[in-house]
Amino acid sequence: MAAHMRRRLRKGATTTAVAAAAVAALAASQAPAATLADGSAGSGDPKAAGEDTASGETDGAATGNSPYYTDLPPLVTPDKPGSSSNLPAAGSAEAGIPASVLAAYKQAERTVATTDPSCRLPWQLLAAIGKVESGQARGGRVDANGTASPRILGPALNGQGFALIKDTDGGAYDGDAVHDRAVGPMQFIPSTWASWGQDANGDGRKDPNNIYDAALAAGRYLCANDRDLALAADLDQAVLSYNRSTEYLRTVRSWYSYYQRGTHEIPDGTGTLPSTPSTPTPSPSPGTGSGPSATPSPKPSPDKPGGKPSPGPSKPGGGGSTSPTPKPPTPKPTPPSATFGSLENAGTGPLRATAGQEFDERVSVLARNAVGAPLAKVPVTFTVTGGTGTLFAGGKKTVTVRTGADGTATAPKLRAGERAGEFTVTAVAGTVRPRTLTYAATVTARQADAIARTDEKALVAAPGEKFADAVTVKATYKDAAAAGVAVTATMVKDRLGVIDNDKGPYFKDADGKPVRTLTTLTTDADGQLRLPEIFADDNEGTYLLRLTTEGGASVVIELIVKAPEETTPEEPAPDATETPAATKP
Repeated sequence: MAAHMRRRLRKGATTTAVAAAAVAALAASQAPAATLADGSAGSGDPKAAGEDTASGETDGAATGNSPYYTDLPPLVTPDKPGSSSNLPAAGSAEAGIPASVLAAYKQAERTVATTDPSCRLPWQLLAAIGKVESGQARGGRVDANGTASPRILGPALNGQGFALIKDTDGGAYDGDAVHDRAVGPMQFIPSTWASWGQDANGDGRKDPNNIYDAALAAGRYLCANDRDLALAADLDQAVLSYNRSTEYLRTVRSWYSYYQRGTHEIPDGTGTLPSTPSTPTPSPSPGTGSGPSATPSPKPSPDKPGGKPSPGPSKPGGGGSTSPTPKPPTPKPTPPSATFGSLENAGTGPLRATAGQEFDERVSVLARNAVGAPLAKVPVTFTVTGGTGTLFAGGKKTVTVRTGADGTATAPKLRAGERAGEFTVTAVAGTVRPRTLTYAATVTARQADAIARTDEKALVAAPGEKFADAVTVKATYKDAAAAGVAVTATMVKDRLGVIDNDKGPYFKDADGKPVRTLTTLTTDADGQLRLPEIFADDNEGTYLLRLTTEGGASVVIELIVKAPEETTPEEPAPDATETPAATKP
């Protein structure tokens, strides 16, 4: 009867009567439980009644599917001390988390938030797993550095009711050179710790018995495979990767919800210890069975306690007996050293260039893995977006570059287009949850610091006529020809160009109408510009034409409108060879 009640409690206390019985049972058993290394927990097995895992397999679980505590939270909603009239000033014992243990969970949450913010790891999930795995490091029995004392060890994973995992660490972590054991507050098996171990307290060691190291390792492990723990499906997959058991998932979920509703800090060593470890289901000996047939009877569905078994496929010749549908194995988490964590700017400076020129700076990014170290061989796609005409070397808008051994990827050089303005370069890496960086860039117009006429000939036209001589100028930048520089030509009344002139010389637009300002002029490859034809109206006088370049250089040219001078023909002089007429006497 007791075993039946315990199973019903672990199924979630589906009725009020059963839930009340669970509270009574938990309240009556508050004595400190033995460590997992002791005999009481050593008889446990992750494969309690109704669990999914096959006997003797780990499915890549972080704990090797080692035993865990199945105690459920009380039904009283936790509050902070003094915040509810229904709780004593000291707060609920179950809602209290030892100070060092709570600090480790919150530190792990902050650390992961900087290296893998898209995971959205909540510290309450670490607390829930820590509660189920070790009773919050046995109620906070840790030293000043956060190391469990004595160390926390699970039973030997020797295949006797547990998974069979032969020694992988030479006993370095678990003191067992024959079989592995789960180690520390978060119960990592040595082979998993070898890949995921962390040094979170900065003592130079990766110690699975240290709550700071273990909490950070657990956080990174749960975030593996680009999980977003704010999504229920990803959170469930993460917990199942820790222990391949639906019963384990339900238990962790219960504590997770409990801690989300409220918790508080209590002194180290004063936490409430769980009392109910999961129990093993020993494998039957060869040739034996329970009852007349060795074929197991179908079990009721775990989601419907007391319900009828779900129909399943019949074995050939098995008299219609059902067999469970095998679940596809959950993929093992990628080790943190190979898991893409973040994409950062690798020191790219301001991106600014003159139209048609190469940018001095190149876009560079840094990829890091889940533990913050540089990650090599990550494909990074760089894309130019905007209307300036800027392209990467080779005339491409998009290029893909893999990060090197130092984790950096540098895009090819950029060549500015001919149109001034803003554009962006976007770097994208990752597939499941891509990381993106965007860089702003600017193309400035070509500039000149000087402009002058190429000759000094006077420019004169008669009223109503056009100027016979064309105006030609040359723009330079640092004494070199400035090609492609925009030039504005304006008829003005003063040399500073403050007042435009509405009479006198003019240009013609495409329709032949008079215009006195042109803004579409550009110097040629030699920096020279030949102005369009200039016409004079009927007003005589001296007028000013001001040319201004991008960059501020300018020149003022005089245009003279006057009527041509009239000339009077002279009488011819007498011919010197003509013989004078004879004079009369």
